[in-house]
Formats: sequence, C-alpha cells, structure tokens
Amino acid sequence: MKSDVEELKVKIEFFQHERLIHLIVTMFFALFALAFLALGMISYIFLPIFFILLVFLIFYILHYFFLEYHVQYFYKIYDQMILKMEKDF
Repeated sequence: MKSDVEELKVKIEFFQHERLIHLIVTMFFALFALAFLALGMISYIFLPIFFILLVFLIFYILHYFFLEYHVQYFYKIYDQMILKMEKDF
C-alpha cells in the first residue's frame, strides 16, 4: 500500500508540472491574441491570425480545466488512501 501512495504522489507531481506548463502557454497565447486583436484594430490583415490564436486559446483553456479536474481527483484518491492506511494501523 505504501508504494501505491508513493506512486500516486509521483503521478500528482507530473500532473502539477503539466498543469503549470499549460498555464504558462495559455497565458502567452492570451497575450499574443490580445496583441493581434490590437493590431487588427489598426489593420484588418491581423484579424485572421487573431481568430486562429483565439481557437487555440479556447482549446488550451479546455485542456487546462481537464488537467485541473484530474489533479483534484488525484488529491481525493490520495486522501482516501491515506485515511485507509491510518485505519489499517
């Protein structure tokens, strides 16, 4: 049981790292999208790039929420495993 808890902790750390990377990428996509929106107000040639970045941004946000949900799920499993270990002792 102890090794299962340690293995779950490692998986949680991997998910946390992935979540951090996707947060950084999402913020950069948001900044680039805003920059191209501002440029699109000056010249319409930048608006297609803005819309492409907006589509990517939407998918990155959805993926980030997917990661967040699964990290929270792993936290609950980890807590349940710890409680079960405490009951066994």
